[in-house]
Amino acid sequence: MENFIVSARKYRPQTFDTVVGQKSITNTLKNAIVNNHLAQAFLFCGPRGVGKTTCARILAKTINCLNLKSETEACNKCESCTSFNEQHSFNIHELDAASNNSVEDIRNLVEQVRIPPQVGDRKIYIIDEVHMLSQAAFNAFLKTLEEPPAHAIFILATTEKHKIIPTILSRCQIFDFKRIQAEDVADHLAKICKNENIEFESDALHIIGQKADGALRDGLSIFDRMVSFNQAKITYKDTIENLNILDYDYYFTAVDQALKQDIPASLITFNEILQKGFDGHNFINGLAEHLRNVLVCKNPQTVELLEVGDTIKTKYVEQSQNCDQDFILRALEICNECDVQYKSSRNQRLLIELGLMQICSLSSEGVLKKKRRKSFILTHTAFNTPITKFDKTIETPTVKAQINKSHTQIPKVAEIPKVQKAILKKANPDIINKIKKGSLSGFSINQFLNTKEGEKEEKEITIATGESRSDFDQEQLNPLWLEYAKIIETKGKISLFRLFSEQFPKIDNNFLLHFPVESQALAEDLQTEKPELLTFLRKSLNNYGINIDFPVIAVEESKILYTPQDKLKHMLEKHPKLMYMKKHLDLDLN
Repeated sequence: MENFIVSARKYRPQTFDTVVGQKSITNTLKNAIVNNHLAQAFLFCGPRGVGKTTCARILAKTINCLNLKSETEACNKCESCTSFNEQHSFNIHELDAASNNSVEDIRNLVEQVRIPPQVGDRKIYIIDEVHMLSQAAFNAFLKTLEEPPAHAIFILATTEKHKIIPTILSRCQIFDFKRIQAEDVADHLAKICKNENIEFESDALHIIGQKADGALRDGLSIFDRMVSFNQAKITYKDTIENLNILDYDYYFTAVDQALKQDIPASLITFNEILQKGFDGHNFINGLAEHLRNVLVCKNPQTVELLEVGDTIKTKYVEQSQNCDQDFILRALEICNECDVQYKSSRNQRLLIELGLMQICSLSSEGVLKKKRRKSFILTHTAFNTPITKFDKTIETPTVKAQINKSHTQIPKVAEIPKVQKAILKKANPDIINKIKKGSLSGFSINQFLNTKEGEKEEKEITIATGESRSDFDQEQLNPLWLEYAKIIETKGKISLFRLFSEQFPKIDNNFLLHFPVESQALAEDLQTEKPELLTFLRKSLNNYGINIDFPVIAVEESKILYTPQDKLKHMLEKHPKLMYMKKHLDLDLN
């Protein structure tokens, strides 16, 4: 029985041309050899499994090769190449700094450097994991590294360049190795499969390339594992099952269900994922990555950013044609919120399910927004731009409410462009007269267009601009204020709910409500809540002249409460009902 050799060793590159994903570095090293511009010390740095040590060995072998090929590659036949391949070369020395990191180890290395080569012109010293050297060892190595003998070349390799002292870095020619792309890993694995007569599916190799996370050695280890699992053929299904990866189909299905607003099916799909042993956090992150890929496919120029097989890429392009860009962006925001809140959530499954239900509800929101855009709302902004089309039908109550929220004064005819004047000529004469006088108190779109339907719906979609101004007092206002506080509580805005519950606004003569706050942050939150609050109060009090401001007042320094009596007095000022509890429950200050 033959001894098994792992693919990472069996297919380790032996020439510069066989190095995967580091074309710019290998070309630079080959040119340096041809032009005899070799530095005295090289530093190869980068993440694991990207070819640092491999390139160091190829460089050492190529420098000492006695019969270089025309393409600047080692011949693998001369005495120097043969001795290196058989691991008994006297000119190429490797030192593992992880286990030889003391001052004595470096001193022994310095002593060896003085001895000239027996065969060839150069002696090369490869020091792997050089960042593991101690501070004293680095200092002992400095002088030799700066002024080595003419025959000596040092090649240092490390995964953590930031741990190397600056005096060492300044003496080296630094090469930063990049992470290997999933496409390059998949292509390399495909070549190995052909050499080993192994059948494979391209999507399976792309999954291995993504799982390798930029390290070819990790990809080769996963490849060996899949070959052991099924030697006859590497399939996509076996790969995702063996590597415990969630199938792409689940994400495609989840997005399709969201577009159909099928909340029950979406929850059932998520339950199936959990039953298969997948984590909810991984699922929501995977869904976010899937939505990102769908967004990328919206533009043909960015499709190439996908690191997936051709079959999966085709599915992404097809689904992107069915998804609105606003839907994708909002869904990504929801996934991001779930990701941030996942670890701190007590009911993590419910958090993900709520996110899925919100995503499923986005499609209807998108349709509604399109209807709103088509509906014409007569505002000052509308008159400043060319009017091309009016929507005569207001189909939904939501759109009617949107119109009712508009309180914009109509400009005079003299301010309206000529194109808009032509449209106004066809309008109801009574409306034109009101616009000229600047006294338009209410109108409907259908009445403006002089239609019969406008006579029926005029009262429903009238825009209030101060026609109704019923008087009210503080006693009428306070219960409504507390009622709106409960509405705020249902929204989950606890800080605003407490603020509304503890104090009431003061009424000015012009129906202006003053509600002072103690910080600018609270004032900004209240400004966000202001439109809905005014709509509620105006409708409830039948007064459309109501307005409200939130002045920020300076907070006085609080009195230090030393005694229990002081504390009780302070609490009673804020909460008078505490005295009732104290008397009836016979409470003591202590």
